[in-house]
Order: sequence, then C-alpha cells, then structure tokens
Amino acid sequence: MTYEDVRAFALRLPGVVDGVSYGHACLKAHGKFLTRLLEDGDSLVCPGVSLDEREMLIAAEPETFHVTDHYRNYPYVLVRLSRVHPGTVQRLLERRWRAVTPKAAVKAWDAAQGSTS
Repeated sequence: MTYEDVRAFALRLPGVVDGVSYGHACLKAHGKFLTRLLEDGDSLVCPGVSLDEREMLIAAEPETFHVTDHYRNYPYVLVRLSRVHPGTVQRLLERRWRAVTPKAAVKAWDAAQGSTS
C-alpha cells in the first residue's frame, strides 16, 4: 500500500481534503487532522488509537505497527504501509473520520451507503 492509495480512499469520504499540519502535507476531515505520512516515507500517522489498543496492535504485529518517542504519550499508532493490509488502514481512517465528522454528515453518509454502522 502507498500513501497515494491511502489518499485515494480518504478523499472518497465526505469532508476530507488535503491539508498541512505543522509544515507537513496531511489529510484533514472537517478541519481536523486525519493522517499524514511520517518522514520515513513508509509510516502512516494514525490518531485516535488508545494506548491500550496501540500496545495490543504492536504486540500482535510489531513489523506493521510501531510508535516513536514523539507519539508515545498520545493516542496514536504508526502503521508501516509496506506491511499493512489495506483494509486495516481503511478501518482506522474511517473510524477517525467518524470521530471528527459532524453526526449529521456521518448519518447522511451511512444512509447513502446503505449502512447503519
């Protein structure tokens, strides 16, 4: 998986746009940070992952999930795009999108998709 694959998926979600965060290109949803590629060119920054969940992910798949000291005390996990299944990234991004998107927009999206998730 590449960052362009991530971007293509994310931009299909309502309200997602290209943006800049702390001088780095990123994706935002409704003005909120969604994700960006880390400077290593392979790790995707994924917010909204609890510390407990992050530790479980790292323990289960240390080649795929990791964290740097910078993110250690925050609810973020780093995902190696070269190792991850695309569906995993899509689920993490959609979950974050749902967390930062106005409820009415999520409800409209679900209705348009024929979903009740």
